[in-house]
Amino acid sequence: MEITNYEFKSEPYQHQLETLQESYHRNLFALFLEMGLGKSKILLDNAGILFEEGKISGLLIVSPKGNLRNWDINEVNKHLPDRIERNVLVWQPNHTQKWLHDFKKMVNEPSDGTLNIFLVNVEAFATVKACKFVEEFMVTHDVMMAVDESTTIKNPKAKRTQHLIKLAPLADYRRILTGFPITKAPLDLYSQCYFLSPNLLGFSSFYAFQARYAITQRKQMGRHAFQQIVGFQKLEELQQSIRDFSIRKIKDECLDLHAKVYVRRHVELTDEQNKAYGTMKREALMILEDELFSTMNVLTQLMRLQQVVAGSLRNEEGETIILKNNRVQAVLDLLEEASGKVVIFAVFQTDIQELERAITEKFGQGSVASYYGKTPQDERQRIIEKFQDPDSELRYFVSNPQTGGRGITLTEASTMIFYSNSYDLELRVQAEDRIHRIGQERSCTYVDLVSQGTVDEQILKNLLSKVKISNEVLGEVRSWFQ
Repeated sequence: MEITNYEFKSEPYQHQLETLQESYHRNLFALFLEMGLGKSKILLDNAGILFEEGKISGLLIVSPKGNLRNWDINEVNKHLPDRIERNVLVWQPNHTQKWLHDFKKMVNEPSDGTLNIFLVNVEAFATVKACKFVEEFMVTHDVMMAVDESTTIKNPKAKRTQHLIKLAPLADYRRILTGFPITKAPLDLYSQCYFLSPNLLGFSSFYAFQARYAITQRKQMGRHAFQQIVGFQKLEELQQSIRDFSIRKIKDECLDLHAKVYVRRHVELTDEQNKAYGTMKREALMILEDELFSTMNVLTQLMRLQQVVAGSLRNEEGETIILKNNRVQAVLDLLEEASGKVVIFAVFQTDIQELERAITEKFGQGSVASYYGKTPQDERQRIIEKFQDPDSELRYFVSNPQTGGRGITLTEASTMIFYSNSYDLELRVQAEDRIHRIGQERSCTYVDLVSQGTVDEQILKNLLSKVKISNEVLGEVRSWFQ
């Protein structure tokens, strides 16, 4: 079957069709398409084509837990043509008898006329239990295996990464999907590409890959000496290597979307915050001097400082204390200025709760909804649908990037406020693109709350440096967050 003979459920955009033509027949391929360009549609159309050609009978989609429900409820039915009979099963770690019956039927009685789709959250692959079920599915089907948001397997030491790589050869077709394959450093690429095939990049180990592209220097901190990565090299070579099995597209090239506008709103620390910040900064320096230097130690101390800047701290008893701060009021002022609906992202759970309380108090019950780890699964889709309804009273959506920054569409809003930021570039970019994607008809404004002379400025500086490195490897020229 030629791709031109495939009857799509919805007509693809030109960039989607070009990507399909380039990749649908390839056994191994990376879809490095920016968020909002329709990676899900491309994958499902690809699976539909291969199924109708008789080349696959099963589709295994590996996705972050927060995205899994979206694949089940929205994506499969939205993009897979109705003529293709499908049987969708979502992984359940504590499976019921019915679920076990459905799984056994799927693997023991595979139908030639049905595409069996198994949705498994990437976190489950850290367990042997999930891997055994996935393996059984793979050995009883001709499988296309796709890792959605593939940076979730960028750590070669993680169990889930190792288990996925071990299972990968059982799939006839393998795909990785992400809008931003490099979130911290070019080294992020290694495991993602290794999943596709150990031979793609030409290195037998992660350490050989690192030795080729990373520049290290011996550093001393107190009594401790260590090798620290201080830069990267030969990035044009790496860029050329990944071009052979990937396609990269960004929204500026593909869609007639309105521009992004970035604004910084400076927020003064209160006297109470200044005092707590100074004390905690001195303590952090003492801890890092005495303890073995590690990324985890540094991030822990930075997170404590960030929490103070955001408006809270934990005492020695582990209790959260709300500090007098100007940040919540700054958000309320911004909401009064903004027209239409607004999305607000905050890193800490305490801040989400405080924001929801303050917004409710000022704008009324029903004006705001929170969407984070504690939000019940059966309420999440209802919240999104209500927020996307232009006539609903729900105007403000408060979330954290880990939960609300992936897999959902919030295009009814054109303003996004970052109450606080994560160090993870992917989380930042993913969050931004909840509102800047297909369906958005206005320019999008992003407001970052920043307290001068604090960790806020360091986080933004860090994000910008990661963008620069990513652009070098992926061959992009773009500005971001100026």
